[in-house]
Amino acid sequence: MAVREQALANVLSALLPVLDDIGRAREHGELTGGFKSVGESLETTAAKLGLESFGDPGESFDPRIHEALMHSYSPSVTEATAVQILQPGYKVGERIVRPARVAVAEPSDGQAQGSQEEAPPASRGTTPGPGQQRGTPAGNN
Repeated sequence: MAVREQALANVLSALLPVLDDIGRAREHGELTGGFKSVGESLETTAAKLGLESFGDPGESFDPRIHEALMHSYSPSVTEATAVQILQPGYKVGERIVRPARVAVAEPSDGQAQGSQEEAPPASRGTTPGPGQQRGTPAGNN
């Protein structure tokens, strides 16, 4: 069973660029005539084989199923949130074939700016403050 699911996931994964093209054509009103029938038939067949799309704007960001392509801060979210779906994710059963490619927004409250003392070393130095030069690794001056 696992071998069949893996083989099926491999075949469906190879079809994802075609499904993406069909989706873009639909968004731009270009999915018409005979091409519309072929596109819908391919989508129906992929769904019958177990391919499910996922990813909706407003979902909590989950790095297990989302791939963040863009990042921003927003006062309208309370946690890391997928605010835009750039490409839907796909799965077969519980197997992720492709994560949803998303734009992520994090809360923009005063905490992030006021907690510079607690920031990890990698994030220090983006806005130099008094005495911040002390303790920086050699070569970063």
